[in-house]
Amino acid sequence: MDNRYRPVIGLEIHVQLNTKTKAFCDCSAEVFDLEPNSSICPVCTGQPGALPVPSHEMFELGIKIASALNCHINLYSRFDRKNYFYPDLPKGYQITQFFHPLSERGWLEVDGKKIRITRIHLEEDAGKLLHSGDNITKSDYSLVDMNRCGVPLAEIVTEPDIESPEQARIFMEKLRTILRYIGVSTGDMEKGAMRCDANISVVDTITGKQSNKVEVKNMNSFKFVEKALEYEFDRIVQLMENGQEVERETRGWNLTTKSTVSMRSKEESHDYRYFPEPDIPPVVLDSEYVEKIKNSLPELPDDRLRRFVNDYKLSEKDAWTLVEDKKIADFFEEVVKQTKEPKETANWFLTELFRMISEHGEDKIHINPTHFVELFQLMRDGKISRNMAKDIFQESALSGKMPSEIVKEKGLEQVDDTKLIEDIAKKVIEAHPKEVEGFKNGKEGLFGFFVGQVMKETKGKANPKTVNEILNKFLRGV
Repeated sequence: MDNRYRPVIGLEIHVQLNTKTKAFCDCSAEVFDLEPNSSICPVCTGQPGALPVPSHEMFELGIKIASALNCHINLYSRFDRKNYFYPDLPKGYQITQFFHPLSERGWLEVDGKKIRITRIHLEEDAGKLLHSGDNITKSDYSLVDMNRCGVPLAEIVTEPDIESPEQARIFMEKLRTILRYIGVSTGDMEKGAMRCDANISVVDTITGKQSNKVEVKNMNSFKFVEKALEYEFDRIVQLMENGQEVERETRGWNLTTKSTVSMRSKEESHDYRYFPEPDIPPVVLDSEYVEKIKNSLPELPDDRLRRFVNDYKLSEKDAWTLVEDKKIADFFEEVVKQTKEPKETANWFLTELFRMISEHGEDKIHINPTHFVELFQLMRDGKISRNMAKDIFQESALSGKMPSEIVKEKGLEQVDDTKLIEDIAKKVIEAHPKEVEGFKNGKEGLFGFFVGQVMKETKGKANPKTVNEILNKFLRGV
């Protein structure tokens, strides 16, 4: 990225809330993969005379998000109509909060910097267009699925504090972690449960000139948020260097061409002719109700990270890898309570458990804290080696069998009979006189060869520590 030019980035993030019903009616809000137009009613499709009633659960989840993002929560809020015409918006307007949002003035820390949150407001989602071609311009026709109409959203708007496309991606990833921790949304961008529009302008640090702001849409993964902003930054810089004006517009990320394409000129807020929603009275929250919801929040990721570093003596990187997924972090703490070995447990999670999840999927892993406790005890007692433990762990995780059961079934218990290992070591040494001579002449690397031969003779069951001690005695006289 050119040091002369600095990006200025702000995000508008729409979060689909995990409510049972839609924002203003009793239709189910769980509409992903449903038959088109099967979860609709006169309210969410905008039929004449149908009146909206705000969902209590929508407000509860909105307050949780605002609290987790350090926002000031307004006890008085109100809904407004955002007027525009599009085939997936049956009423011709969207119910949102423009003048009096639920919350304002928050922040989320990313890499030591506080990214300010301008506001968080509640609104309803629009429907979904299904095009016959790749996109609307290349389609002979489009179909409208109204299932998503009225699904509750929280829109999180940041200040233009983000300094790079990478920081935008990290912000999004951290936000999703928080949303999942507090149980308000799945945050799955691929399923549309979290959608991001980014606003980017570029400052010339030498002249002080700042370009017009460009909005970028259609980014359905964290990686694409970063890639789209990188592309747009380079495009704007090129225009500025050529002395061309940067048009204030909305552009869409094209996954096929890995570029942004112009969609339309950028709208101003007055284009939407906002006015108060006449069918919904202002919402006045009780301060005790708000405090009760705040106090119900679980330990947040940053607090948990600090505790893992301070209490378990883990590196910040390892701690965050464990903390990032709440289910993994909860499971880790359950295991540590029983094993009393946080560092060893973390090592097994970060290597073996994560490898198993990556290869087989989380739903195929059948393991609980007692499996870890028993596995660690078998290693401590010298009954299995660490290498054997890895194989046992894999089978245990996939089958759900206890480690001791697998050891017994397969006859894997470690051999720690000193006399037996000494006899095998003597035979190995006698069978390899050239290697013995080489070792005595300074080829220290051959020691591993002898260890390997003894382990081979015992089919990997010999206690490595005992093997090393005996070979040290025979070869080095130690």
